[in-house]
Amino acid sequence: MASYPPSDCCAKGFIHEGEPKGTYIDINDIKTYRTQPGYRDDAIIVILPDIFGIYLPNSLLIADQFACKSGYTTYIPDILFNDQIALEDLNSGKVDIPKWLGNHTNEITREIVEKALKSIKAENPNKKICVIGYCFGAKYAIQQGAKGGLADVVAIAHPSFVTIEEVEALNVPIIISCAEVDSQFPADKRVETQAKLQEIKATYQIDIFSGVSHGFAARGDPKDENVKYAKEKVFFDQSYFFDHHVKK
Repeated sequence: MASYPPSDCCAKGFIHEGEPKGTYIDINDIKTYRTQPGYRDDAIIVILPDIFGIYLPNSLLIADQFACKSGYTTYIPDILFNDQIALEDLNSGKVDIPKWLGNHTNEITREIVEKALKSIKAENPNKKICVIGYCFGAKYAIQQGAKGGLADVVAIAHPSFVTIEEVEALNVPIIISCAEVDSQFPADKRVETQAKLQEIKATYQIDIFSGVSHGFAARGDPKDENVKYAKEKVFFDQSYFFDHHVKK
């Protein structure tokens, strides 16, 4: 396995402040957050979220950033079929994570992701698709970067549940944003992943941010200057990576 299964650190984080600018739409019966259309006509972004789904403001605000600052119309499909976890429930101990994961296996989630991506592609037939996966969503972003997948470029941050076979199957450029402290994607798994990417002669970029932990890019504490820097740098890195590879 290239990264370990989700654990307690996947279920912690901060709610970010801001007013999302996008809207919720239905795409082939899948509830989807869509930003106001960006100015780019060559590519879009699809974000596959973590266990907090499509209602936690954090991912919505990131999607808005990609539209407003980088020009990409951005979608976040509900790959959790309205079974997202509320941060306040986690903090109060009301959620059984192992039971929840049993309802969101690879077989179940992969089918939903493929349906969502195909439907979004049908709405944007002439545009490339850049797929981002955070934590839980990273596994399915990588799957879409394999031959036959719908991703043209992939970005993931602090991944969980990714297998080395999924890394080996990658067929598109990938950027991986890593936390220095991450029990799901520790140093040995980063080394294993890089070795596999080198072996398959992938086009890749791997960044490690010191002083941050798992979840920093999507739900880190914005009042922590180090976390704030790392989160913003991930956004700019992903934007630049997409810009470069969309044009190629």
